[in-house]
Amino acid sequence: MVDAATSVLGGWESFYVIVGSSGAALIGLQFVVIVLIADVRIEGGSGDGIAAFGTPTVMHFASALATSAVMSAPWGGLTGVRTALALAALAGLWFVVRGLIRARRQQAYKPVLEDWIWHTLLPLTAYSIILIAAALAGVHVEGALFAVATAALGLLFIGIHNAWDTVVWIVVNSKPELRDRR
Repeated sequence: MVDAATSVLGGWESFYVIVGSSGAALIGLQFVVIVLIADVRIEGGSGDGIAAFGTPTVMHFASALATSAVMSAPWGGLTGVRTALALAALAGLWFVVRGLIRARRQQAYKPVLEDWIWHTLLPLTAYSIILIAAALAGVHVEGALFAVATAALGLLFIGIHNAWDTVVWIVVNSKPELRDRR
């Protein structure tokens, strides 16, 4: 028997098809970009920069995809949805903290305020929203569903921004004629 709360999930199907497929496509695109830039040499660069900035971006896309899958699954009640969202949010929070540590340790690039906002603060906020929504879904289902949707879409936008930022940095820093114009 499906309760009224889970029947509300059906109204989100198209939204999560768009978000989930976008996340999956962007993960694939990230792989293509990494392969294309594999031979690019950057002064002082190492794998630490990719681990600090590239890997979390793929994680944000994967989180949008996973959230879409959770929200689209044929649940019999909200307990499973809430549990899956809470676990995914906790994993995302852990991953952001891990990325923060790596960003502070790597030597290829000195992050500026904008980097801390987009690579740490905004993802922490998105994953926290999912965690809070999972906790409150039993009390206010509709508000929780909108919060999860906002966070999932936010993770896509964060990933797009961070992927673009990283690729531009790599291109500029791999070409001395572009690097000297800064």
